[in-house]
Amino acid sequence: MAGATAPVGTHRFPQVALTDLTTAKNAARREWELHAGPVADVISSWRRRAAGSWRGTGPAVTRASLQADLANAGARSARLAARVHQLEERLSKTLGDEIWRTSGLGAPADIADLTSRITQLEQRNVELIQALEERQDELNAARAANRDLTRALNHRD
Repeated sequence: MAGATAPVGTHRFPQVALTDLTTAKNAARREWELHAGPVADVISSWRRRAAGSWRGTGPAVTRASLQADLANAGARSARLAARVHQLEERLSKTLGDEIWRTSGLGAPADIADLTSRITQLEQRNVELIQALEERQDELNAARAANRDLTRALNHRD
């Protein structure tokens, strides 16, 4: 095996000159550092399945199973990204509210006082609408009486 290299173009890995069996074992077991995530999950799943199939136990790794694992990992990644976004939004709102309250920049005087004032103004609005309707009814009655009197004066002559 000394000085053996793979023929150019037969695989997608760079050529490696293997000088002894130890180097071959190290090259075969070389593990790339992967951060936690969907790709690492698929690779670790593949490694577990592959280790089981080499011993003659567990299911064999197939292209379809790897594609299913990849699809599941992608879906999990999307769910986690959505959850992270939701938590970021919640944190941003909470921190913004807290900073707004503690800064004193344009913060409302007292929410209870403002709510009470809104209720008073709404009640006053209802009272004014009722008074306007009553006055409108009185005006309509006065106009009807005026028409009747005018007709009576015109027919009397």
